[in-house]
Amino acid sequence: MKIVVSLLIFSATFLFAADPAPVINLSVAALEQPAQFVRTINIAIILILLVLAPTLLLMITSFTRLIIVFSLLRQALGLQSTPPNQIIISLSLILTIFIMEPYAKKSWDDAVKPYMDEKIGYEVAFEKGVKPFKEFMIKNTREADLALFYRIKKEENPKNIDDVPLTLLMPAFVVSELKTAFEIGFLIFLPFLVIDIIVASILMSLGMMMLPPVMISLPIKIIFFIVIDGWALIIGNLAQSFK
Repeated sequence: MKIVVSLLIFSATFLFAADPAPVINLSVAALEQPAQFVRTINIAIILILLVLAPTLLLMITSFTRLIIVFSLLRQALGLQSTPPNQIIISLSLILTIFIMEPYAKKSWDDAVKPYMDEKIGYEVAFEKGVKPFKEFMIKNTREADLALFYRIKKEENPKNIDDVPLTLLMPAFVVSELKTAFEIGFLIFLPFLVIDIIVASILMSLGMMMLPPVMISLPIKIIFFIVIDGWALIIGNLAQSFK
């Protein structure tokens, strides 16, 4: 997948610079040159990045908003474990790849491929490779959230997009995604909440107070969701909600 490959190659090029790829030697021996020690440290950092790569990938893509909305949808329907977590995560990943494909393709064509062809250096490749993802995050980040982290860090306001560091942009982007996801979740909850209230009121008026309202409202909510083609409606609006 180009998104994952792009992030891993950028991390590797940033750490290894223009030097050739180091040879991993597990034998214990004294280091004769400082460069050997530096390469050993680089290998350790790369292994750490490989572990953190999934987390970093989710922090700069549309995955956060998608999985929260789908989880809230499941709760709004009153379904505890249907669809299961594996399905929700897989669906969120597939939609993330679909939404992020143009940015990943641009990053691949502008940075990864030229660097692999030895047409540009690692610094230029890293800058060009991160830029599409950076533009995506800035488009979907509220100014108030970004200003919050600038105030916390006591940094001066940036003059343009290129001056915004990733260390400030990433947390601001995540906070904005959480806000947007909960706003969408609230709108999803409303019609199902109305159904629950109507069913509970009807049962109370009929004197059926011993009958749990969820037993009646759950199939009604499922049928309502099917009739309005809920999955297509929610997925389509979610995909269009990203700027």
